[in-house]
Amino acid sequence: MDAAVMYGPGDVRVEKREEPRIVEPTDAIVRLSATCICGSDLWPYRGFDALDWPAAMGHEYVGIVEDVGSDVTSVRPGQFVVGSFFASDNTCEICRAGYQSSCVHRVGVAGAQAEYLRVPLADGTLVATPGIPDDDLVPSLLAASDVLGTGWFGALAAEVGPGKTAAVVGDGAVGLLGILSAKQLGAERIIAMSRHEPRQQLAREYGATDIVEERGDEGVERIKELTDGLGAHSVIEAVGTQESMLQAIRATRPGGHVGYVGVAHGVELPGQELFFSHTHLHGGPAPVRNYLPELIELIWNRTIDPGRVFDLELPLREAATGYQAMDQRRAIKVLLRP
Repeated sequence: MDAAVMYGPGDVRVEKREEPRIVEPTDAIVRLSATCICGSDLWPYRGFDALDWPAAMGHEYVGIVEDVGSDVTSVRPGQFVVGSFFASDNTCEICRAGYQSSCVHRVGVAGAQAEYLRVPLADGTLVATPGIPDDDLVPSLLAASDVLGTGWFGALAAEVGPGKTAAVVGDGAVGLLGILSAKQLGAERIIAMSRHEPRQQLAREYGATDIVEERGDEGVERIKELTDGLGAHSVIEAVGTQESMLQAIRATRPGGHVGYVGVAHGVELPGQELFFSHTHLHGGPAPVRNYLPELIELIWNRTIDPGRVFDLELPLREAATGYQAMDQRRAIKVLLRP
């Protein structure tokens, strides 16, 4: 099968690899209908993360179940399924508390930028859709496998709700879908922090009421100007840098909440400032599996359209071009069709 493999920073190749097979009785094999490039894939692409090269890439996926192990009972061949980037049993105490991405048996899913994928712990990881979706729903269902679920978790962690002002730091796919999530969860006002006009436009269409182009301390001051000097009730941090995390914390009012879902790189928090901020911090890798049933229903009923964050679609064999487009910010998020 064709699969995207990263050989080092800036070096992505599509090559032939052996098709996956059932290894454990809890496995499923999925023939992928769509996959994509994640913003987190850019960390190793830009040389900030070292992988065990060469590394099979991709962790977002939807498709048709081809085969299942003998212990799998919740999905069957022929069903269209959505999965998440951590496989989980969905039965342990941590999963039952709603944190499947910290399942005691969790397994990272990799190699999804390919034609086929072996999914461990299939019963606890895969969720079938009500039927085979229309093709125009596939991008939105793919978004649910990571960036929508991550934006949703960021909004929930930030305690977004009716009557509140939410701010979103980051205008990538996660940030934009954090805006969509905040709108769906009832935020009264949503401030998007973005300098890029096409992303600003989509942010407004997803529910942003205000756009702040300033960054750092200037961005914080601008948010305070918009909130009577207090700061936002809820802030979603969707980048993962030192600047973005401090910007999020400082833009939050005392007693407010920060939901941080950007993969942290070099983030160090000043203890005394945090102590006196009275800010709640909650975040981490999103427990996407916890939200999949609800998100799939919203997409299936066409209540939300998260697939619009895919502004470039390419065949899988052109994955390297997709990485370049995202690295150069010529695309928000690239969908790959095997």
